[in-house]
Amino acid sequence: MIFDMDGTLFKTETLLVPVFHQVFDRLREERLYEGETPPEELILSCLGMLLPEIWKRVLPDQSEEVRRRADELLLELELAGLKELPSELYPQVRETLTRLKERGVRLFVASNGLEHYVKGVADTHGILPLFEGLYSAGEYQTASKVDLVKLLLDNHAIRTAWMVGDRSSDVEAGKKNGQTVIGCAYAGFGNDRELAGADALIGAFKELLELYDEAANHQ
Repeated sequence: MIFDMDGTLFKTETLLVPVFHQVFDRLREERLYEGETPPEELILSCLGMLLPEIWKRVLPDQSEEVRRRADELLLELELAGLKELPSELYPQVRETLTRLKERGVRLFVASNGLEHYVKGVADTHGILPLFEGLYSAGEYQTASKVDLVKLLLDNHAIRTAWMVGDRSSDVEAGKKNGQTVIGCAYAGFGNDRELAGADALIGAFKELLELYDEAANHQ
């Protein structure tokens, strides 16, 4: 099983919302930005996108220099926030992943985030040892999640997998690589069309275990 991180395993808003405000406080201090902080809903609606695309939407009228600085600050403050802020995984994530691993399922992450952020979240919340590999767009410099998942499948000689995620980019990454897609309908960052094309939807992470056991029993 290949998991997206934000909005699938990690309750991103518990870290991202306070950090988002810190980023804009720092940009104003550094005289790179004037005016109000953009609405939180805007950054949350961008989850799952590659960072350059996020900043184009959040800072549409700003220079490349300002966007790059926002990028640097976001990573710096997220890594600090993982140590200092009470961020959290979705309910039953650690327990469900542990049970899947006990059943012999190979577990991976494929995220459009930055390498240190993705690994930092997994490490902080005690799930890092459960994964065979954590793939991030930041580390592998992939242009899309389709490419990232293809690389993961090729590197580990995987022919059949479940792609588990909450955004259309996850559905596309699974489908274009010929895999089964499980859509996570509990994060609520996307709209109803976001998970169109998924093979199954789950309303809570723990439902993944039932789906897996059902599939295993039918084989």
